[in-house]
Amino acid sequence: MMPTVGLFVTCLVDLMRPQVGLAAAKLLTDAGCEVKVPRTQTCCGQPAWNSGDNANAAAIARNVIDAFEGFDYVVAPSGSCAGMLRRHYPKVLQGDERYAQRAVALAERSYELMSFLVRVRGVKSVSASCAKSFCYHDSCSSLREMGVREEPRALLSSVEGLEKRELSDPDICCGFGGLFSVKYPEISERMADDKLADAAATGASMLVGGDLGCLLHLAGRAHRKGMTLEVRHAAEILADQSE
Repeated sequence: MMPTVGLFVTCLVDLMRPQVGLAAAKLLTDAGCEVKVPRTQTCCGQPAWNSGDNANAAAIARNVIDAFEGFDYVVAPSGSCAGMLRRHYPKVLQGDERYAQRAVALAERSYELMSFLVRVRGVKSVSASCAKSFCYHDSCSSLREMGVREEPRALLSSVEGLEKRELSDPDICCGFGGLFSVKYPEISERMADDKLADAAATGASMLVGGDLGCLLHLAGRAHRKGMTLEVRHAAEILADQSE
């Protein structure tokens, strides 16, 4: 039976790069899933939660649960947002008589896109081509909260013509960190510069990742520095929509 997947689009994808959401939907459909995009979905609530606004974080979490409760799985093209649903919702709604257990149930069905494709759907390869070289940035949330590292690399290795060049420090933070980049802009800028220097040293033409927050941060800094480095979400490459 075809599983139903609620696609959690994320705010950044919706507002800044909707093609990532379209690519995610294509990958999930190709993996044999029925994809639905609830129109009532909102932010995952992470900005509120990280800033200590627990009441608003809980209100947002309740809305997300209401929107996504009927699906077999919830999948986000973001380790950050998926981590919020899977790791933090049970804490956000702990003690809420109506939503505490529902938060746990949703958390157990929530996945980051590439880990879902590999771990749940057993996808080993994709039908895509890209005659470029790339290096991969592991976002903090994907790597440390969701345990995602090998899955995107395995899928990208199946893309025809794509050459991998590993960063020397792929798991070092890029400096975005959501509110961190707002509170500590000078430190954030220096961390982005270090990441971009690492990418440039590989000689790769593309920097690829799985979290749009990191990618927008790095792309913006690269543009201001006059770099020609292309910055892409992995879903775009895997869905053959990188051009």
